[in-house]
Amino acid sequence: MLGGPVHEKPLSKIVDELLRLRRHASRSSQDRSAPSHFGLDPALVGNFAAGTLDPQGEAALADQVARLLPFHWVLSNTLTEAMTQVTDHLGGQRELMAWLDRHVGLPQLVARLYVVMGLLDQYSENSAVVTALRESRERTPYPPGLKGYLVPETDDETLGGIAFKIEELLGDGRTEEAAALGLATVDWLRHVAPRAGELDPKIGDMGELMDHMHRDIQATAV
Repeated sequence: MLGGPVHEKPLSKIVDELLRLRRHASRSSQDRSAPSHFGLDPALVGNFAAGTLDPQGEAALADQVARLLPFHWVLSNTLTEAMTQVTDHLGGQRELMAWLDRHVGLPQLVARLYVVMGLLDQYSENSAVVTALRESRERTPYPPGLKGYLVPETDDETLGGIAFKIEELLGDGRTEEAAALGLATVDWLRHVAPRAGELDPKIGDMGELMDHMHRDIQATAV
């Protein structure tokens, strides 16, 4: 696996409720659905839950899960139950990301970007981070790689909005763009981390976490 598993520290920081309907989802986005050829093979899910799935089957299941994950909030009841069965067998959403991360390619990239999204959702609720981002944009209105993704105003929805856009790009199969947006956002947070840490010492590890995530995303091959 390129670059080894995702760093445990960022993974440990994301909340258990990582997969939830983002408040930034537009009405048109909520109307989206997974392509008809996306799904979870019931035999793979059943054998996985029973602990009898071989490595080849597990890799196939991980790929199916990774392709469906960006649509987790619009899945049919049947697919939601199957996804829940996989997640419960692993022990929760953080464990789901760790499992996906062990499968090189799309599952690994999806896992690492969802860890980034989880961190963005958390930092969007921190006033020190929002202030540091706002001050940064007074000097550089559109940081590298973020023009077209940021609205002029910087507030507590800015990072969450980027997280939703990353998820949307993954759902559209635009994985390179999703990775590039993730990296650009991580770099922006690395840049403002010292200032945010001055304002709120409790998030003094933000720069370190973003360093980890930058390396993790760069090391992923799809």
